[in-house]
Amino acid sequence: MQERREFLKNSAKLTLALASFGAFSNLAFAKEDEGIKMKYITLNNGVKMPILGLGTYSIKGSAGQKVMSEAINIGYRLLDTAQMYDNEADVGAAVASSGIKRSEFFITTKLLDAQSESETKRSIESSLKALKTDYIDLLLLHGNYNKSSLMYKVMEDFYRQGVLKSIGISNFKPEVYENFIKTCEIIPQINQCQTHIFQQQKPLRQIMAKHNTKLESWSPFVSGRNNFFKNPELVKIAQKYGKSVAQLALRFLIEQDIIVIPRTSRVERLRENIAVFDFTLQKEDIKALIAMDTGKSAFGWDS
Repeated sequence: MQERREFLKNSAKLTLALASFGAFSNLAFAKEDEGIKMKYITLNNGVKMPILGLGTYSIKGSAGQKVMSEAINIGYRLLDTAQMYDNEADVGAAVASSGIKRSEFFITTKLLDAQSESETKRSIESSLKALKTDYIDLLLLHGNYNKSSLMYKVMEDFYRQGVLKSIGISNFKPEVYENFIKTCEIIPQINQCQTHIFQQQKPLRQIMAKHNTKLESWSPFVSGRNNFFKNPELVKIAQKYGKSVAQLALRFLIEQDIIVIPRTSRVERLRENIAVFDFTLQKEDIKALIAMDTGKSAFGWDS
């Protein structure tokens, strides 16, 4: 991890304009908060979503709320939670205590399995209550459940009512995605999947592009597996830009039009992870990083 720390000094001051947008033709600048200029990506329903946010898996309780509040102070506005994480209330508390308008935030949560329309409705209402909000910016099915189509129809109803601003899915593979959207009246805005340099989800992205469903990456750092932060090729490319491997990984995904939600509970890493909008990867480096894709899951489950 030492390599990551070496570049933190360079993260404090961001160059807030890029010489060329290149792959960012469909991205827009957001308002400046706390010295940070976030970028937004436009979803297939016209909603603008920050392309980088905070993943909150295992960040909870009073300590978790402190991390979330520090992230908000740094400039994070996209907060990703889930019913399974048991921290929706902590996210809601951090947002409520921030003194920042609710409309400035983009809150994502994910539903656990449900067996009926009424159970799904209660589940959504439970998340709204825990998050202390009357609307959710993005609601996802956390997995491909037996009743996914039924659950999604309830989500579509809440979407039409304006309670859900965007809806989507998580961990849906290419074939599953293709079959699922045949049952949808509203095409998912997001499919959140394991995505990183070693698993770039190329087949899935090709299929989803036809319907303008955006890919969102969970575990962009592979949880440090496969010697990720010390990988010689990644270290070499990162050093070329005066950045860390973590920053390189995030920038690569962002330039591939992929939303990223890196998770960390350390303030210095929060600052490091968001300091990725002041450089652009050169074509030869993008080509080298694309070639590192194994097309395989790095975890004990296939997603």
